[in-house]
Amino acid sequence: MPSASSRVPTRVEVLIVGAGPSGAAAAIELQRSGTAVTLVDKAVFPRDKCCGDGLTTGALRRLEHLGLDVAQVPSWQWVDDVHISSPKGYTVNFALPRGDGRFSAIATRNDLDHALLRVAEKAGARVVTGAAVTSASQHSDAVRVAIDGVGVVAAERVIAADGMWSPLRKMLGTSSARSEREPYLGEWHAYRQYFNNVHTVDSRDIWVWFEKDLLPGYAWSFPLADGGLNVGFGVERADGIKTNTMKALWASLLERPHIRAVIGADAQAVDSPKAWPIPAAITHAPLSDGRVLFVGDAARACDILTGEGIGQALQTGMMAAAAMLASPHDPRAAALRYENDVRTHLGPDHRMAVTLQRMMRSSAVCRSALRVCGATDWTRRNFARWLFEDYARGIALTPTRWRWGLMSGPGAYGPDTADTPMPTIGR
Repeated sequence: MPSASSRVPTRVEVLIVGAGPSGAAAAIELQRSGTAVTLVDKAVFPRDKCCGDGLTTGALRRLEHLGLDVAQVPSWQWVDDVHISSPKGYTVNFALPRGDGRFSAIATRNDLDHALLRVAEKAGARVVTGAAVTSASQHSDAVRVAIDGVGVVAAERVIAADGMWSPLRKMLGTSSARSEREPYLGEWHAYRQYFNNVHTVDSRDIWVWFEKDLLPGYAWSFPLADGGLNVGFGVERADGIKTNTMKALWASLLERPHIRAVIGADAQAVDSPKAWPIPAAITHAPLSDGRVLFVGDAARACDILTGEGIGQALQTGMMAAAAMLASPHDPRAAALRYENDVRTHLGPDHRMAVTLQRMMRSSAVCRSALRVCGATDWTRRNFARWLFEDYARGIALTPTRWRWGLMSGPGAYGPDTADTPMPTIGR
């Protein structure tokens, strides 16, 4: 995507730093509502980002609402069946609903993020790529941001979508965790590798293995559109965990018969394995500072139970945009609304996920939970919808978010869903 740096004025209405899903979502919502947006990123798109590449129902609904055309994502792959295995090998197939929209998909971040950024540009956002932010400071009337190749820009409002280590947060001196140990390394650590030359029948479904030595984490195999696989594992962050440790564990996982049976004996790695941290502590993250709102990984918005972050990134970006639109001339009011939306909707989901994650450290609990969830057609269907964020993770903690038909609504991108109103912003 060509840079538009030569067209950036010295003063802008909203500056978004970071053009991943959260930044692009905020840009689309703001721009379509008549607010001029400048979106900058140090990377040049398309660019890869370490990820499992899975998309939940919640993420799909938001992508559909934002106007993403899946035909513009070359690696897009719909998936309907999810197999989950306990530490002792007890496996249940959770079939997602058919015929009324879609509930799960896989798409590489290289393709997905680029396509969503094109939607933002088409909506009218000014997009500047290959331009890093080098300094930032708060002032009474604006945030002054220095951008490579552009110069100093005065932004009336800023959305920081610049990742879990958020350079913008550091430049502004935003208190991020003076009480917590530094450097911040996230709550999870994940490891991923792509494979091709995969010919097994089972490889076309999603597989999740709760291995005893990974709990409360898990290993996964996600099918790609080219017939390949995204295979990886995620573990809870612990003292002393190093990439070398994960590399040795990875070699062991690949040779376990039940995992190798899905990948296939002839599968070939197409890249080197990559490790990355996952921030999942939204209830402890700084969400605002003056005229700046933090979203996505910068808000530590990932789900601590599953490591999912795309749906949460989109959600926080859309929440930030809604808050700014509700109070266009009052940064403090916008910040208060955004923080309240996060507390109301993502806070209970996070607390529920933390509780379940603690329980999943036990092999016995993991096995029993899988048997209960797989007991009947009803439990299998509704567990699958819950797992894929068809409705809010912590809905039981917040009955005010309950609505009629919550557990039986259509998925995304179906013939009957094009005119379906976007669910409430917290869903």
